[in-house]
Amino acid sequence: MKTETPAFVAALSLGDDALVLSHRLGEWAGHAPVLEEEVALANIALDLLGQARVLLSLVGDEDELAYLREERAFRNVQLVEQPNGDFAHTIARQLYFSTYQELMYEQLAQGDGPLAPLAAKAVKEVAYHRDHAEQWTLRLGDGTEESRTRMQRGLDALWRYTGELFAPIEGTQVDPAPLREAWTARIGSVLDRATLTVPQGPQRGAWTAGAGRQGLHTEPFGRMLAEMQHLHRSHPGATW
Repeated sequence: MKTETPAFVAALSLGDDALVLSHRLGEWAGHAPVLEEEVALANIALDLLGQARVLLSLVGDEDELAYLREERAFRNVQLVEQPNGDFAHTIARQLYFSTYQELMYEQLAQGDGPLAPLAAKAVKEVAYHRDHAEQWTLRLGDGTEESRTRMQRGLDALWRYTGELFAPIEGTQVDPAPLREAWTARIGSVLDRATLTVPQGPQRGAWTAGAGRQGLHTEPFGRMLAEMQHLHRSHPGATW
């Protein structure tokens, strides 16, 4: 890998976010509730994988970075590594993260840093990811009592991981304060329309949530990483 300059830290952090969430969404293959959603989640996963490839290639060899790093070397936020749970839980994670990612990429695209071209290209597909999550949040929140309960449960469970989204990322030159303000307003508007409640708990827990950028990850991440890296590590250098 290259020296850890600010640009390196930014590319690795955002690239790991995209890579890890792509893998989580890929786990829905063959398990989505309807065929249309099977395709939608797979497409979102592929979009994120494309972003990850571009970002990680700025830092080093994308395959080596994805498959040969140890857990502590990953710089993704802990939100994206959380297990899928039920469908509503996955949608809650998507709503939180895609709203953040769209706002982040919009700001990066307006700058002149090395990430601006990627952000300008990716912001349109990220807007689709956010819209997809919003539409499902509205359907589940304003649906049956069961769907509403599950959607609220997912939002509540993941809320404590959202504070980390607004920690400064060295090399991005993005001010986290207005980012948090815009994110909070947008999430609040969506949940209000969905007849859901904005969680009231802390957005970061002293016990763990919020240290992914420093290489500290939750227990489910280790299991996910073992599965993701198993084939490459078992057959190093193998080709089809």
